[in-house]
Amino acid sequence: MRKRVIAGNWKMYKLLAQAVDTALELKPLVANANHCEVIVAPVFTALKTVSDRLEGSNIKVAAQNCAAQNDFGAHTGEIAPIMLKDVGCSYVIIGHSERRQFYGETDASVNQKTKAALAAGLAAIVCVGEMLAEREAGNAEAVVQAQLKSGLEGLTVADMERIIIAYEPVWAIGTGKTASPEQAQDMHVAVRKTVASMHGRDIADRVRILYGGSVKPDNIASIMAQPDVDGALVGGASLEAESFARIVNFDR
Repeated sequence: MRKRVIAGNWKMYKLLAQAVDTALELKPLVANANHCEVIVAPVFTALKTVSDRLEGSNIKVAAQNCAAQNDFGAHTGEIAPIMLKDVGCSYVIIGHSERRQFYGETDASVNQKTKAALAAGLAAIVCVGEMLAEREAGNAEAVVQAQLKSGLEGLTVADMERIIIAYEPVWAIGTGKTASPEQAQDMHVAVRKTVASMHGRDIADRVRILYGGSVKPDNIASIMAQPDVDGALVGGASLEAESFARIVNFDR
């Protein structure tokens, strides 16, 4: 059975002290959440301190992005996956829609970064999702399929054991709009079929697929009730410990 995952993406919020306070407030609120993996993704400047404060807890730390190289060198402004591993990260988010939309992330760069992350010993949360115009044109599944095939190209079966896929419809991120549970389920089925075509049914049945897009305490239960939804990538609602804890503890 696939273990569920609830991940909080803090985006570009929180100075160091605020990030630490949120992490420490969250820790006891989710201490008994054995039904899922709990992940938080602070900004780069808080990763080491938050990771240290959460050591020994059931909360893992993710970075929000990484470079496509692990070799030291003239890559000004970049942070190698091996550096993220060094400061206590277990995961890295790759290809988030905001990275794609505003910072030129492509399927090719997602593929390079994913391979670099895996080589550094990190697990990768690989994001895919369609724009509103693509959904309205009936192309949502084709868009996501293409992102998956390019983004996961060249990965082995062993690599896929350390991949989590996050489906995040771009039109539902930060807008207050949420894909209906049925829409989320349909796309998660399509994602699983694509993975099966690339790596076989066994891997497809084991890969965990998260939903992301205006996830909140009041809609998490209906989203998680869908058989192919294995968790959530949470944005704004993860910024407050109490709100995020309610999402983590959705089944209680």
